[in-house]
Amino acid sequence: MTQTVLFWRRTDVHGLERMALGIEADRITATSSVVSLDAGGFRLDHRWLLSPDWHALSVEIERWNGAGHGALRLERHGRGWRVDGAERPDLDGAEEPDLSITPFCNTFPIRRVPETTDACLALDIAFIDGPALTVARSRQRYDRLGPRRLRYVDLGLSQGFEANLVVDDAGLVVTYEHLFERLTPSA
Repeated sequence: MTQTVLFWRRTDVHGLERMALGIEADRITATSSVVSLDAGGFRLDHRWLLSPDWHALSVEIERWNGAGHGALRLERHGRGWRVDGAERPDLDGAEEPDLSITPFCNTFPIRRVPETTDACLALDIAFIDGPALTVARSRQRYDRLGPRRLRYVDLGLSQGFEANLVVDDAGLVVTYEHLFERLTPSA
């Protein structure tokens, strides 16, 4: 198993994420904690199970804020999704989840965008609002600008939002314009 620890800093509000990413032959796991002063301040833990080809199978989320503790589980079910065990037909056909408070989810579609400049991928997603613990269908597009450079375009809930992204060789975000940057811990 390959184990990597990643850190991202929010650039628009005070916030930090620490993620442990494990890659095995038959699965990928990620366990992360986010602490943020956004939305009144919160801590959010999220645990992912992915297929070896980087498709999300499930995510479990726990949130602590001024209102107390909350939890949410999203899991793939055929061509759709279950939220806390209940089928959600409105999410049928959504290809991947996107958790609002982390750049990690961008990796799932980024890895599927062809490497040629000007290639693009549009997809429906199950958008998870981390602080609110709600799930809604949305749509987004990724445009390849060059090697390790993409443009994110929101076509759904936040229509009009766009950002340039720089990724590493694995498709993990290094910089996400307006929102995130990866940090390297000091030795």
